Amino acid sequence: MPVKSDIWIKNMAQKHAMIRPFAAKQVKKGISYGLSSYGYDIRVSDQFKIFTNVNNTIIDPKDFKTDSFIDVKAKSIIIPPNSFALARTVEYFKIPRDVITICLGKSTYARCGIIVNVTPFEPEWEGFATLELSNTSPLPAKIYANEGIAQLLFLGADEICKVSYKDKKGKYQGQKGITLAKTI
Repeated sequence: MPVKSDIWIKNMAQKHAMIRPFAAKQVKKGISYGLSSYGYDIRVSDQFKIFTNVNNTIIDPKDFKTDSFIDVKAKSIIIPPNSFALARTVEYFKIPRDVITICLGKSTYARCGIIVNVTPFEPEWEGFATLELSNTSPLPAKIYANEGIAQLLFLGADEICKVSYKDKKGKYQGQKGITLAKTI
């Protein structure tokens, strides 16, 4: 499975709306985003869910309680020490059937103790990605909306998969906002 180049990513984004909006070159305003040599730096939107323990709630993926976080729409947020937040990407994705992505956090945030955890974008997955932003440091950490947060690498398969995410009717297909954990 070879990693796809900037030329392939640009062609797919323009012909098939694989990434919308699409920045055809690296934008170096704040924390960079856009097309790079072998990937695409995605941005975090201004919508966040910051986790809180005010109600002494247990996070249960089978019974997710909305009182375990606060919704915030802002130009930046502070993630408390040893805590995390959910967010979504600015970009909307339509992954081709013969491609899977891997998401890696940007080094600027990693050096501040911020870990970005995103599952792979499977073949024919579509939607805004929900991001988990973990602050592993003992200090509060600031996240800037509409700036780079992570990089996607696109891996092309030698053949088309037998069953895609769309075929499986995946539970996170077509998500529009920050999507909480689902088991069904």
